[in-house]
Amino acid sequence: MSTIKEISFLLARILLGVILIAHGWDKFAITGLEGVTGFFGSLGIPAAGFAAILAALIELVGGILIILGAFTRIVGAIVALDMLLAALFAHVSSGIFVSNNGWELVGAIGAGALLLIAAGAGAWSIDAALAKRKA
Repeated sequence: MSTIKEISFLLARILLGVILIAHGWDKFAITGLEGVTGFFGSLGIPAAGFAAILAALIELVGGILIILGAFTRIVGAIVALDMLLAALFAHVSSGIFVSNNGWELVGAIGAGALLLIAAGAGAWSIDAALAKRKA
């Protein structure tokens, strides 16, 4: 792969990972799991307390793994599913624009996750290092 392609993969992973980490961190430390649980409950999400913890972990740990390029396709699939559920439960009914609590942010994150499933992490990743070592 070309250097430009690898830089693009790395920068995209970093950007997506930072966004996910920020949202996961918010659920744990800023809004707090109690607040997220209450919000999820108000949306009718089943097992809201468990769902809040799971969403926070997916976002925080998933963001870190995406930045590192570790287990990228698996993490991408989990994040894509998380974003689909967030869109369906919390955002689609508000339209597209994030300023109205719409689905554009979760859609963009989900699209990035889908690209990671399809393309992987690129050559500058833990996944690529492990594949080289295996070969």
